[in-house]
Amino acid sequence: MPVTDIELDRENPRIRKFLEMYGEDVTPEQIHLALGAGGDDTGAGGGTTFSKLRNSILSNGGVIQPVLINHTSDGRLVCIEGNTRVALYQEFLSEGIPGNWNHIPALVHEDLDEASADAVRLQVHLVGPRPWDPYSKAKYLHHLRHREHMPFSEIIDFCGGNETDLNRSISAYVDMEKHYRDVIPEDGKFDTTRFSGFVELQKPGIKEAILAANYSLTDFARWIHQGKLFPLNTVRRLPSILKNKQAREAFQKHDAKRAIAHLETPDSHKALENASLLQLCQALTNRLLAFPYPEAARLKDNPGDEAALALFEAKDEIVRLIQYLEEE
Repeated sequence: MPVTDIELDRENPRIRKFLEMYGEDVTPEQIHLALGAGGDDTGAGGGTTFSKLRNSILSNGGVIQPVLINHTSDGRLVCIEGNTRVALYQEFLSEGIPGNWNHIPALVHEDLDEASADAVRLQVHLVGPRPWDPYSKAKYLHHLRHREHMPFSEIIDFCGGNETDLNRSISAYVDMEKHYRDVIPEDGKFDTTRFSGFVELQKPGIKEAILAANYSLTDFARWIHQGKLFPLNTVRRLPSILKNKQAREAFQKHDAKRAIAHLETPDSHKALENASLLQLCQALTNRLLAFPYPEAARLKDNPGDEAALALFEAKDEIVRLIQYLEEE
């Protein structure tokens, strides 16, 4: 397709927000930043930087993988996937860079409605060969759920998963936007790699423990920004840290790693640490089979209880391992 006839997908929620902040006249590099490194034009193997993508196209004299275009009923050609590549072709053409930049390989869909365009983006970027990073996925899920009012059942049909995980991801995006942006200095970087910390925040008992200790979610965002919660999975230990005086003081003065050291009781867990995975699984299964209902009801009413938090953490790790074992 002629690149001068192709419009960038300015209704893409990720590009749209960037344009609202910086205006309509943006460069290809800014479009790439709006889409997020590791997003629009990367392979499953990792995050392709803008400079690498640019140099690759120049070195190879073009792209092999077609971009996806929607030929609308009013004759417009809108790029629904591959915006950075289209923007680069347009830049090369306008700057007179040697090469054939007049046309770009494209797969053209005829008059897709918005729901069908969303389906294409979901298949390519949430489960397809060029996945968006987790923050960008959550941003798009938020758009579909709260702007397009797409039912969870329909989203799940497209990208799999379950309603709990999708809700958790969307809530993490909302919290990150609301609280993390406020603690970043004007000249600071909004680091989307911190997103998993906000996903951890959505797990049962975490927010309740923060608020019960007279902190706010803005304090939590500040801890993330300051690196006090690193690695980010230490977020799940916050309830225990904030309940323990020594651990809490160590956390305030240093970070979560130093705080967790005050929670460890090495000698009492030696037998468990030496047990095999088979033994641990069998023991846990037997314990859960005999678990009394009143105790389960108590944990349900107290999601911040250390035993409840330990169960949620064990569940996450077991599910992660099982998903890996079941991969084809």
